[in-house]
Amino acid sequence: MQIQIQPMGPYQTNCYIVTIENKSLIIDPGVDATQWVIAHAKNPVAILNTHGHFDHVWSNASLQNTLNIPLYTPKDDLFMLTEDPFGQGTPPSCADYGVEEGSYTIEGIEVTFRHFAGHTPGCSVIEIGDVWFSGDFLFEKSIGRWDFPASNGYDMIESLKRVATIKENFTLYPGHGGSTTLHEEQQHLPYWIAQVQATL
Repeated sequence: MQIQIQPMGPYQTNCYIVTIENKSLIIDPGVDATQWVIAHAKNPVAILNTHGHFDHVWSNASLQNTLNIPLYTPKDDLFMLTEDPFGQGTPPSCADYGVEEGSYTIEGIEVTFRHFAGHTPGCSVIEIGDVWFSGDFLFEKSIGRWDFPASNGYDMIESLKRVATIKENFTLYPGHGGSTTLHEEQQHLPYWIAQVQATL
């Protein structure tokens, strides 16, 4: 697995190109990601969103139209692709597949969406092999915000409790910042659960 990373836009949202057996998956194409993806993706086969926030989906439609490949977005965040809840002028896009939790085979590549609501209703981790693309759920020593429109602190607590029980280790590539591991971040979860609870 080859992983290329480029922070995009004012929030430096990580766009990933994951290449396996000469097929590339584009994960979270944010603001002005199109030209970078076109220049660096070998044989792109699909676009995947971890969740629906504008800084992760901005270039969905541009890449769909340019590359003629399908878009997979968590089903509970589909409304964000057209409603522009933050009023950022996000170009609207339409997912080819509204994703539920589970595994999908995309051009021979097994991709698992793990649903961890809280930051958004559909917030998900994209698992490929022993790697998690954790979007805005888990960061290095931090978690996603739970105070945005459509966020839910109660859901975030349940998601944090659930991810704390996972025994396997994964390399985490978050939506912002540098990589880390699940076992490393599990050490910080009790603190973050308390922080969320204090706001409810």
